Amino acid sequence: MEKKITTPFTKDKIKDLKAGDSVLLSGVIYTARDAAHERMTTNFKNGIPFPIDLKDNVIYYAGPCPAKPGEVIGSCGPTTAGRMDAYTPLLLDNGLGCMIGKGARNDAVVEAMKRNCVVYLGAIGGAGALIAESIKEAEVVAYDDLGTEAIRRLVVEDLPLVVLIDCEGNNLYEIGQKEYKEI
Repeated sequence: MEKKITTPFTKDKIKDLKAGDSVLLSGVIYTARDAAHERMTTNFKNGIPFPIDLKDNVIYYAGPCPAKPGEVIGSCGPTTAGRMDAYTPLLLDNGLGCMIGKGARNDAVVEAMKRNCVVYLGAIGGAGALIAESIKEAEVVAYDDLGTEAIRRLVVEDLPLVVLIDCEGNNLYEIGQKEYKEI
């Protein structure tokens, strides 16, 4: 089932999403990869606030390529979400509403998702140029010194995604493997 969602990612919107649902996402999202996650969590543990408001917001695990002349952004495909697993429970416990990436998540992340009513959405790896077409605005908002790994504020329109893990912990990777084995 395809669902159109506009940010912010409130609990009411999240509860209706099920593993396997297709989503067209519009609104404001943020990019952050490994280095940004490490800095955010280290700073937070040292009393420095997060550089963005996490409440009901979305972090897309991506480090976009530089934009060509006349373009908003370069290729902007997802990175492997597992790289952020060590940092993710802290962000979820502080209000993050949704994550976008590719690949499996560890048990601690899934438990934090269930505890906080959060979803994990998947973007198609290798489709960075196509994904960039859904990005209408992009600006660096924190950690400019990290280059492509700086935190960016993106405005997206109908970004095509799929629910990989819903807020109840239902996991499309596990469901798909089970269904395949039953064939």
